[in-house]
Amino acid sequence: MGKIYVVGLGPGDENNMTFHADEAVKSSDIVIGYKVYIDLIKDIYPDKEYIESGMRQEIDRCETCIKLAEEGKTVSLVCSGDAGIYGMASPLLETAEKHGFSDVEIVPGITAASAGAAILGAPLSHDFCVISLSDLLTPWEVIENRLICAAKGDFCIVLYNPSSKKRQDYLKKACNIMSTYIAPDTACGYVRNIARDGMEKKLCTFKELSDEQIDMFVTVFIGNSQTKTENNRLITPRGYKG
Repeated sequence: MGKIYVVGLGPGDENNMTFHADEAVKSSDIVIGYKVYIDLIKDIYPDKEYIESGMRQEIDRCETCIKLAEEGKTVSLVCSGDAGIYGMASPLLETAEKHGFSDVEIVPGITAASAGAAILGAPLSHDFCVISLSDLLTPWEVIENRLICAAKGDFCIVLYNPSSKKRQDYLKKACNIMSTYIAPDTACGYVRNIARDGMEKKLCTFKELSDEQIDMFVTVFIGNSQTKTENNRLITPRGYKG
């Protein structure tokens, strides 16, 4: 019987992979993942056998992992960021349970919230929420309620999947929903292509944010009432003064 690693590769380049992730991939016979993520590591591990597939084929990838592991192979199922944060850890564990397969190790990685925050400065030094705007797996009504609760609670907010070709207005919708509780001059920012070619960052106010040109490769950061901008960096104090 083989073994499965579910590996978070981090935001995109070799420097942001953990030693644990590197060791897991090196020890694997086969690496399985979404094509975009496989392309990130093929040059780093040229001797590996790769099995890649497209979007919305997550369960097929999990089933393939189980099949190969049952044949005695060591397999790495890779995803970007952290395997347990919008990653492949949950579907793989559910699939493994269904098959009665137990030799699974989850290998954490650096998620976009951490990596993007470091690029912008220190926007997440106090309580924060991470919310995905993708409604492929979550009803929009649930997302809307979470946005309201996060804004009302004065959390710093990180938005994953803020836009796509089919969801071009979702960031604007989200900003409109939260505008009752977030001041227009609240410090915000975003990072595009974190740790990849073409990376760029921008600071802006909450009022300006909804009109920014955002795509699926962007991670958005919305400050709380104490967040400020200094020397082109976002800073959220660790506590509330007074």
